[in-house]
Amino acid sequence: MQERPSSRLGLRHRLEAWLPLLEGSLLVALGVQLLKSAGLMVSGTAGISLLLNHASGWNFGLIFFVINLPFYALAIQRMGWAYSFRTFICITLLSVIAETLGLGLTLSEIHPLLAAPVAGLLIGLGLVILFRRQASLGGFNILAAWLEKQWGLHPGRTLLCTDMSVIALGLYLLPWHQVLWSLLAFVSLASVVGRYHRQSEVERHAR
Repeated sequence: MQERPSSRLGLRHRLEAWLPLLEGSLLVALGVQLLKSAGLMVSGTAGISLLLNHASGWNFGLIFFVINLPFYALAIQRMGWAYSFRTFICITLLSVIAETLGLGLTLSEIHPLLAAPVAGLLIGLGLVILFRRQASLGGFNILAAWLEKQWGLHPGRTLLCTDMSVIALGLYLLPWHQVLWSLLAFVSLASVVGRYHRQSEVERHAR
């Protein structure tokens, strides 16, 4: 029996909806692998997970998955079930892909001057793809959105405070020069995501 065109279109639409989540998670996982290899960190819950991985050797994917669990309640309250489900899928994908890459992709002798900005770029591009598909990797972005709704706190200030907290933890757990190199990843990531937000504002006003 010949497949109906509507069935093919339905499958295509489902692939178009979910494939970008895989692509974005893969880009972030590649960036994380670069940072792990160079002994660096980045902002957000991914940065905390990297720090704990560097300091203890615990599994990055498991740490990242567990750290984000408390944020799901906020995501459901602030963003709704659909957004929260997509975010859960992305967090799970990143956790699995990051550990899988660690088994098959070994990087050595990579200088932090290269690893930090390239990793920040990859993670930023991955996040942009997820944002455009109404998903995220959870963590402090959800917290910032929730605090804005509940208390009117500016999201930028909340994220600045969380980033400073991650840097302070990094100074406690890592040599100071690794934290300085990591700032390149912070800047690179923020630059990519910042351009996305500005572009989104322009598109919104052009409609």
